[in-house]
Amino acid sequence: RGRAAVLRRPHAGAGERRQAAARQGGAGGARDDGGDGVTGGGDAAAPRGRGGQGQRLGKGTAVYVMLPLETVGAGGKVARARALAASLAALRSGGVEGVMVDVWWGVVEREGPRRYDWEGYGELVRMVERAGLRLQMVMSFHQCGGNVGDSCNIPLPGWVLEEMKSNPDIVYTDRSGRRNPEYISLGCDTLPVLKGRTPIQVYSDYMRSFRDTFRGYLGNTIVEIQVGLGPCGELRYPSYPEANGTWRFPGIGEFQCYDKMVWLIGVQYMRASLQQAAAAAGHEEWGRGGPHDAGEYKQFPEETGFFRRDGTWCTEYGDFFLGWYSGMLLEHGDRVLAAAEAVFRGTGAALSAKVAGIHWHYRTRSHAAELTAGYYNTRRRDGYAPVAAMLARRGAVLNFTCMEMRDEQQPEHAGCSPEQLVRQVRSAARAARVGLAGENALERYDEAAFAQVVATAASAGLGAFTYLRMNKKLFDGDNWRQFVSFVRAMTDGGERAALPSCDTEQSDLYVGFLEKRAAPEAEAAAAAAAVV
Repeated sequence: RGRAAVLRRPHAGAGERRQAAARQGGAGGARDDGGDGVTGGGDAAAPRGRGGQGQRLGKGTAVYVMLPLETVGAGGKVARARALAASLAALRSGGVEGVMVDVWWGVVEREGPRRYDWEGYGELVRMVERAGLRLQMVMSFHQCGGNVGDSCNIPLPGWVLEEMKSNPDIVYTDRSGRRNPEYISLGCDTLPVLKGRTPIQVYSDYMRSFRDTFRGYLGNTIVEIQVGLGPCGELRYPSYPEANGTWRFPGIGEFQCYDKMVWLIGVQYMRASLQQAAAAAGHEEWGRGGPHDAGEYKQFPEETGFFRRDGTWCTEYGDFFLGWYSGMLLEHGDRVLAAAEAVFRGTGAALSAKVAGIHWHYRTRSHAAELTAGYYNTRRRDGYAPVAAMLARRGAVLNFTCMEMRDEQQPEHAGCSPEQLVRQVRSAARAARVGLAGENALERYDEAAFAQVVATAASAGLGAFTYLRMNKKLFDGDNWRQFVSFVRAMTDGGERAALPSCDTEQSDLYVGFLEKRAAPEAEAAAAAAAVV
């Protein structure tokens, strides 16, 4: 294996790093296939001051913006770099703290095991630094495509797909035998199913290469590492896949615990784990598979024997199965986060993990959609307290979605309550003393959605909020004005540092251009919209 190419920055003390002093110039990529270390950086605006876990100093909440899913595309290159530079400058002018980007496993390790291509992400980090913004980087060990909002297709690395083809039981499987290639099944976390390495080892090696490559940026430009733990990067099972019409809202979804019973060498997958748990409970018959009466993806709770008002979920068997199913998910999250904690300890970058906002059927007793996703949350049991406690043990921030939703906006027949769900998760985070951050689940540009986020951030004490997502619509006149007002409300009128005085990307958007305009935020957005 070759030496990693390292993106280096000048040595500086903690105070200098916090103020992000001028960076050393340099060019080149970051490709872990044997090249010598290279120096990244360039003239940069000073990023804003930061409190713990990405929160502004003071009482406001820092706002980040998700970059497009294909910002670094399947070939490992930054897509439309000039348009991106214009967009970053516009976001900076609007008071945004930073941006979030998916670091796709299927892009970085596409050429083979331990052959990492960080070049495109190295270019992106330098662009963000020059714009005076900060970065939240997501270790995306899942595929892109087939879910809500997926605008492109980025599969897992080809060599991983080959392993799936030869051994299909390493992916999640439902009761009918349908395989889901979005993410490797947690049932084989500790099995050497990936060219002699376990998935946990593969994830650890990937994160270690990332750390070594971007060490000089961690804790200053790169302030947060969000660790992907499942489909869409969320700690959950793929219980509601939209691909090919398998599921549609507000279906209950299906349990995903039907991959192989016993591996060739006797090491066990999920069904074998269930058998062991059932035998330990004194009911071997419970280990034959998941519930027989749990229905299908698109059904409602009352249409099933398991999820109806007084169904099987509230029996001794139901408690056993749901405890095992959710416990397996928690163990998976803990294993991956333990690996991330070991890799990023001492770098200055915060760790976070995303929990899905499954708000439909929340008003029912069984909370069916949450149960199939792996959250053992019912009218009788708090399913988010164990999640928060696990994250607290690993020092990870709990990042929760659906912060923009209001109960009154949801369809009555779906039994939704995103507001109650957010309150429950907030309480769980407080009890566990774990940091809480948020996202919106769907693209929204209206004042009502922004007002809901502001209110939630104030009551929940969000450390940061990441807005989904940067696109041309965001920079349209009315949408942009609403967004800038929202950012100012979130940050409580916090001081916005100056833009860079030079334009190294020839985007015609920096200070020399903006100072000629009476409304720089609007002009920056208009210019960005013209090229995005």
